[in-house]
Amino acid sequence: MDRKVYLLRHGAVALEDDQRRYIGQSDVPLSDEGERQARRLQNMLEAAAIGTVYCSDLARSRRTAEIIACRKGTAVTALTALREISLGQWEGYSFADIARRFPDEFKARGADIGYYRVPGGESFADCSLRVVAAFQEILASSAGDIAIVGHAGVNRVLLSHILGMPVANVFRIGQDYGCMNIIQCGGYGCQLKLVNYR
Repeated sequence: MDRKVYLLRHGAVALEDDQRRYIGQSDVPLSDEGERQARRLQNMLEAAAIGTVYCSDLARSRRTAEIIACRKGTAVTALTALREISLGQWEGYSFADIARRFPDEFKARGADIGYYRVPGGESFADCSLRVVAAFQEILASSAGDIAIVGHAGVNRVLLSHILGMPVANVFRIGQDYGCMNIIQCGGYGCQLKLVNYR
């Protein structure tokens, strides 16, 4: 029987400044705008027959999931395996800081975005193995339509897997804060029906 997976990205996060940062598994909260984006997702999904909401155990993902689930009275299941890519020693630093402090490593990652592993962290290929295994376990252990509140990197590697796309191309898929993707799964496998909808 066909079922839908609503794959969502959490809302915008509260940061100390407007610089692009390597957040990864840093546990930052939603901003006021992120809360509004989560409520917008809640409204968009009001008529959806979602049985369970899964999320990462990081605060920004968990809070978005709680907002989506609260009106439905739906259970929220938080999983460490759905955490954003680990950026190891780069966590919390701005892109400009890393480019200045580690210029060779910064260039190396840009040249091999799929497989370069930040010191103490993961590559997107590592992240993909973890996230795809978690997704398959979620499908096997649940029934009916579900929602998964992930992160930009998590969603990109999962969508790349479904599309049969090399992990090196993850940034060809947009994943804005508070966006929705719809995946339809059945006996034929999984099909992507909607991407980065806001």
